[in-house]
Amino acid sequence: MLSPERIERLRGQIDAARRRIDTARSHAGRVATAAGTAAATAGLFTPEVFGESLLATAAATGAGLVLLPTGRSEGHQRATSVVMYLTPGVSLTGVLIAERIVSGLHWGEALAVALWSAGTWWLRPARAARHMLVPPLPPLPKQPTGDLVPEQPVYAHPAAQWWAERAAVEGGAAPATVLEDIERTGENAMKAVIRAAVPGEPVPDISVRRLSALMDVPQDLITLGPVPGRGASVQLLTVGTADEAKDARTVWATRIAPLAMPGATITEINFGRMTTAVDMNKEIDA
Repeated sequence: MLSPERIERLRGQIDAARRRIDTARSHAGRVATAAGTAAATAGLFTPEVFGESLLATAAATGAGLVLLPTGRSEGHQRATSVVMYLTPGVSLTGVLIAERIVSGLHWGEALAVALWSAGTWWLRPARAARHMLVPPLPPLPKQPTGDLVPEQPVYAHPAAQWWAERAAVEGGAAPATVLEDIERTGENAMKAVIRAAVPGEPVPDISVRRLSALMDVPQDLITLGPVPGRGASVQLLTVGTADEAKDARTVWATRIAPLAMPGATITEINFGRMTTAVDMNKEIDA
């Protein structure tokens, strides 16, 4: 049983073959139009080529009609396609017969040759008849030229944009990486995840010394380490010292209790509504 990838590849090969065949038919039609024009023009001056020209026209038109896939349609569409396909050959036959009947060179004959040549070349009724029965494949999408500059990704966070332009470039401190999950942890501190740009590849070795020079931050304030629960395709970057928590218990333990009530801890805090008097009942264990 063929896999979906194999089926898709075969479909692409069949479509490519159909396009080549259609191109060959198009070129053959142009050649036939040019040959008909040459035969009709020669008939204006040399009546002796009448028989050969008429026979060649009938043979080409008949062979094309046999190969026309009329079995794919029926009724009005089938009849219309047959009439359209026969139009160039039948009209050329009429021009050749008129040249044979009219003696000498007449301007009407030259006009008829010109009209047949121009109309067949531009309208292409035989090709239109085939496409009526077998619609052509859509044109292939245009491939981008080498002069076009690939669109650069847009990063939501300015730090990620800065990282992509300064650190992740080839020859930079962290080439082929992406900065994501950026979080500010203090006024002058942050943490983020460094991810390898290529899936399945580890984050390359990053020099803290180079990052320090690039970011103009002391080396002892930059740390690189693993992301808990993740593989080597990501690393955790921390810059600066994170601010301490601002909740009431931490503020009491770190700022108030050591000076005002050493050894005291807050066990419960109750706040009243802002529209009424604030009821702050604190139980303090000494």
